[in-house]
Amino acid sequence: MRNPKSKSTVSTTTWALFLTTHAVLLEKIEATLKVAELPPLEWYDVLWALERAPQHRLRMHELAHSVVLSRSNLTRLVDRLEAAGLVERQSAADDKRGAYGVLTSAGLAMREKMWPAYRDCIVDLFNQHLSKDEQGIMNGALRRILDAARDSADEGI
Repeated sequence: MRNPKSKSTVSTTTWALFLTTHAVLLEKIEATLKVAELPPLEWYDVLWALERAPQHRLRMHELAHSVVLSRSNLTRLVDRLEAAGLVERQSAADDKRGAYGVLTSAGLAMREKMWPAYRDCIVDLFNQHLSKDEQGIMNGALRRILDAARDSADEGI
């Protein structure tokens, strides 16, 4: 086993750089949304997941998986979105314990209002620094990593 105090390898450097880049970009996006007097990015993620879903609704566990949040964190976030009138909860007819998160028309309007600011951040902070080929390579690599991580989670790892 490798000594954690030994010199960094390319792979650990890549991992650290990925995490740092992610954190810095999210911070800049959040600042842009705040200046534009828009809700936080996590709101956008939930609204976008619901907009893409059939009938604009997902079971809460499906929504948590779509936005990569724990069930408890998602519950609190949906509480805030519901209080803002952007999402509503509907009981599942086939499972009295289950519930759906459902996008409201106000939620759709908010997601559409947030998109231009978010899109500009994606272009300015990310896309403009990568060629189309580099974007394709990153897309393929990140997709493989995500799929493998989800497969291992499904296997109980």
